[in-house]
Amino acid sequence: MKVNLHDLNDAMVTKVVIESVDLSLYIAHATVGEVERVIADRQGRVLKTHNLLEMQRTLRKRLDCHFFLRQRSAYDEMVGHPHQAADNCMELPLGSDPLPPWLN
Repeated sequence: MKVNLHDLNDAMVTKVVIESVDLSLYIAHATVGEVERVIADRQGRVLKTHNLLEMQRTLRKRLDCHFFLRQRSAYDEMVGHPHQAADNCMELPLGSDPLPPWLN
């Protein structure tokens, strides 16, 4: 389910996960309560960027919460493993501090 970026506020969002979908494509998810929702722009399209820093700039203007980067590995699929033994997902903390002025 999608949630519009302009409808979000700090009280609702407990966590933001920026997911690396491809080599240089990022989409964002907001955890509202216990539910993770994809963040959409004003037109209702999934918010996506080709730069992690650009995504952080966009989201940190509106939200003050913990940010994480999610990366999934396709290693098992690439080497031909017949089943997925474990979820190859890694979440790295990006922190909750605002970006330094020189990055804005």
